[in-house]
Amino acid sequence: MKSERVVRMSVEQPLWRALTAYRLLTMVYAVVLFALERDRFERAWVAVAYLAVMGVWTLATLPRVAGAARCTRPFLAVDLVVALAGILLTPLADEQAQHIDGPTLPSIWTAGVVLAFAVKGGWRWACVASSFVGAANIVERGNPSRDTLHNVLLVWVASIAIGYVVEVARASERTLAHAMEIEARTRERERLARDIHDSVLQVLAMVQRRGTALGGEAAELGRMAGEQEVALRTLVSSGLVPTARTADGGPGGTPGAAEPSEIDLRTLLAPYSGSKVSFAEPGAPVPLAPAAARETAAAVGAVLDNVRRHAGAEASAWILVEDWPDEVVVTVRDDGPGIPEGRLAQAEGEGRLGVALSIRGRLRELGGTAELISVPGQGTEVELRVPRGKAER
Repeated sequence: MKSERVVRMSVEQPLWRALTAYRLLTMVYAVVLFALERDRFERAWVAVAYLAVMGVWTLATLPRVAGAARCTRPFLAVDLVVALAGILLTPLADEQAQHIDGPTLPSIWTAGVVLAFAVKGGWRWACVASSFVGAANIVERGNPSRDTLHNVLLVWVASIAIGYVVEVARASERTLAHAMEIEARTRERERLARDIHDSVLQVLAMVQRRGTALGGEAAELGRMAGEQEVALRTLVSSGLVPTARTADGGPGGTPGAAEPSEIDLRTLLAPYSGSKVSFAEPGAPVPLAPAAARETAAAVGAVLDNVRRHAGAEASAWILVEDWPDEVVVTVRDDGPGIPEGRLAQAEGEGRLGVALSIRGRLRELGGTAELISVPGQGTEVELRVPRGKAER
């Protein structure tokens, strides 16, 4: 049995990849913009020196913005200093920049710095970084125009909004991962509960019945077995059964054991046939994924156990296998007295989970259904439907 693994999908990784591309492209844009307008710079060497530093810094720190682990606080602080230095050096390189309301030396590259703060630390970090950038732009302009104030406010609001969205996405990711872990643990617990029901509980019930019938010391042994059966049923039904794991970390199974990609369901159901059980099968193999085939066969075994227990040893049963393109249908019918109305709900309330776990629970995990039709005095019919696509997954 293969262990279920919770796959954590990071919502941040696409943002980091986009940020890496943005920083690289905006660095190239700033260099091209300077090259096209270099004639208006009074001190072009200042712009060249800064853009060279910014270019080397951008290329050298691309791995830093490829993920949250390496994007540390010291790096973000230096990154913000580089951006602020470029904004404040703009009037020194271009004395007319304050009057013509042109772009700063780093241009829109500074937005990438603010976005890094937003993706790394959420809206609070984005608020701090965008406030520093906005203040630097206002100082650089001296007498800021309406367009400058508009751009500062736009960057401030947009960065905070992106940071807030990142925080919400992280919270949703944590909630989803937690829910998937709970679901995986619940399924493993249900599988273990089915195994206990199919083996230990049935043996204890048989010991109790035989001991009571034999009397004497055997009756006392049967009474003790009955007490243990009740205690174990209570433990299983309350969901306190721990998850059994093997050395390789998976529940059950043999570590490293290879298995075929498909199993013929007929080979697993054929052993159930006998003098009181008739088996009708298609003429061709009925391939299913190994786990699906085993779970389906185990569900059929649980149905036949119920027939022997409740209908008696003399009851007859019939197994019919139908192989359809999109699903496999296994029908088990008996000629017993049937199940009284409300008996299944009563049994489940008493902790007897044979139908709920061993039959319906197995089919539910395979994406299929288990329908039970019973008329008192006319026997019981259980129809197990296993869809191929879902069962393989």
